[in-house]
Amino acid sequence: MKKKHSVFLLFLFSYISIYGQAFSTEGWWSTETPKYSPVVTADRHITFRTPAPNAKEVKLVFGEWDVEPVSMHKNVNGDWEATIGPVNPGVYEYKFEIDGLKVLDYKNPIVKTGTEVYGSMVEVCAEIPRFDQYVRAGSEVDVISYISTPLSRRRKVYVYIPAVYYENPQMRLPVLYLRHGGGDDESSWVRSASADAIMDNLIAEGKAEPMIVVMTNGLTDGSWAGGSNVEGMTALEEELLKDVIPLVEKRYRVRTDRKWRAIAGLSMGGGQAFVMGMRHLELFSAIGEFSSGLLSDSSWDYSKYGVTSIDDAAKVNSMLSLLWVSCGTKDSRWEGHKQFCQLLSRKGINYVFHHSEHGHEWQFWREQLRDFASSIFH
Repeated sequence: MKKKHSVFLLFLFSYISIYGQAFSTEGWWSTETPKYSPVVTADRHITFRTPAPNAKEVKLVFGEWDVEPVSMHKNVNGDWEATIGPVNPGVYEYKFEIDGLKVLDYKNPIVKTGTEVYGSMVEVCAEIPRFDQYVRAGSEVDVISYISTPLSRRRKVYVYIPAVYYENPQMRLPVLYLRHGGGDDESSWVRSASADAIMDNLIAEGKAEPMIVVMTNGLTDGSWAGGSNVEGMTALEEELLKDVIPLVEKRYRVRTDRKWRAIAGLSMGGGQAFVMGMRHLELFSAIGEFSSGLLSDSSWDYSKYGVTSIDDAAKVNSMLSLLWVSCGTKDSRWEGHKQFCQLLSRKGINYVFHHSEHGHEWQFWREQLRDFASSIFH
């Protein structure tokens, strides 16, 4: 037995000497290193860095509209670097252009994603918290799976529940059904637009009625067409009516009268919200569309989509407490939106038109959610 024990130890020592030392966590508890990129300072300047040792030229491509690439230089550590600012508080997309090739900031895990990865993101906060900054707690965002009846597959829905819902067990809340754009998914309103922070702040400040916000997937096949053509719209409408609304009304304490139900969306989702809302005035009392490309198309045939209510202004005006139309003035859809408003005016339909100096971007849609949510369910 003693001999066998000695042989085992000899084998163990030989194994360690051949394959390395025993496992150790020594050195794991080092102090946190300064952030590499992006670095936002208190005076709202931003420093960007990227390692590209063999590159001949590196530029920073900052923002989505009125973009002017900024040349980067090599710092003392050999990394490419650029500082911009001061920058107005808000959320921004950016990329690096390395010898003509656009790449992400791989030191920054915060990215703009949806049906693809679009770019890296950086947020500049205000000294006094903005309407879309996280400053309160207590709300929740549930992620629920269900089987879509028309698509015959598993889907997910994001549901925002305000803190007051849990504080008042007898309270029943109105519901806003909020739809995303063509390059996004059901998580985008929370992940890219901080919809939960926006709603938390509005409700806490008494600027909006407490409400539940339901965010569904607005794509049928991963393409804009699948979420905007007649067939795709029909399937999504069936899913909303047969699967999503019943799921929400069974799981949560919500008010089920049409007066307390609204629908809104951005870009592709704005077209969906308008079409579904106008086709089902018996279900929704308020409709909001932000930057819809479908409605901006001068050749759009509303009758083809079954929006027959557009020809009955008396019915629409009596049933809708709010029809909200909006578009950024830098958006390529701007002129088309003005024509769409002219169509509504010719039909005698009441609406409000909102715009600001933005393009087709999240900062505009954050503001639209804030303002639309403040205007419903009163």
